[in-house]
Amino acid sequence: MALTAGIVGLPNVGKSTLFNAITKSKVEAANYPFATIEPNMGVVEVPDSRLNKLTELVKPKKTVPTTFEFTDIAGIVKGASKGEGLGNQFLSHIRQVDAICHVTRCFEDENITHVEGRIDPLDDIAVINLELILADLETVDKRISRVEKLATKQKDKDAIAEYNVLVKLKESLENDKPARSVEFNEDEDKIVRGLFLLTRKPVLYVANVSEDEVGDPDNNKYVQQVRELAAGEGSEVIVICARAEEEIAELDEEDKAEFLEALGIEESGLDQLIRAAYSLLGLSTYFTAGVQEVRAWTFRNGMKAPACAGVIHTDFERGFIRAEVVSYDDLLEHGSEQAAKVAGRLRSEGKEYVMKDGDVVHFLFNV
Repeated sequence: MALTAGIVGLPNVGKSTLFNAITKSKVEAANYPFATIEPNMGVVEVPDSRLNKLTELVKPKKTVPTTFEFTDIAGIVKGASKGEGLGNQFLSHIRQVDAICHVTRCFEDENITHVEGRIDPLDDIAVINLELILADLETVDKRISRVEKLATKQKDKDAIAEYNVLVKLKESLENDKPARSVEFNEDEDKIVRGLFLLTRKPVLYVANVSEDEVGDPDNNKYVQQVRELAAGEGSEVIVICARAEEEIAELDEEDKAEFLEALGIEESGLDQLIRAAYSLLGLSTYFTAGVQEVRAWTFRNGMKAPACAGVIHTDFERGFIRAEVVSYDDLLEHGSEQAAKVAGRLRSEGKEYVMKDGDVVHFLFNV
């Protein structure tokens, strides 16, 4: 699935440090604005304990996790929508991603400068949100100028429908509310999707704290502020220490476990972030399991069996016959595919079957 989440934020909030940890790469993370100009891209494995359990059960020759892509986008500053700080270039990079991971600085460190000279995550978020809103407002205004005459004077049916959608969007944006806060029906939503608005993209907030606070973020006043704001939007917050995560990414599993214990956390913030971003885009996982390979595959929620088969190869979708499916839980309970079949838990599903997260499947096809 070619979907990606963009990591955004003001300069020096920890975006590139976080990206280093995510991809175990070494992109530039300098202590000055615009150290990142071109977006850095990296593919990461999606952590899934079910894959490990299936590997123990099946004992395949190899195990292949599914993946997800992150894009590190340069820091945005006030005036980005008007071109400040290479803003138009940065906004175009955001336009190309499917979801936004908004990194906010929730730590004090006099050695790391803040572009605004203070630590205020809510104001940081407001700065970026305003720039995205202004960029979207410009898009909407331009489109209104093109369809208004057709809608109001020539009474063109399609133009009227689009004009009504644009007016609703304009009203929301002018009140500093993102496009994703406006409800549309199915037909209206098709029009909105065609506008490729920045504030229509789903958002996940990433609160970057110090190493001393990552084990007890509830006592961090900045984290509480971000959580309250996110709750009002219906968004999720992941708390991480980007600097610590960069160190963790270099450790083997045993040393990683010891380091996490020393920090007072059970799971890497990165693992939480990857799964949260994956879920934010409405993605799920199905598995194929055989002696040659146990593998995880990504699909969009709501996809039917033939389309999911096509994730493996287009021939699988084109020649789809049926899918032999057992749920992960049933397979683990019965210990093998054959035992699950005897127990009546292995199902034969046709073209209308909607795949579910955790399905273990064997596709039958003929081309």
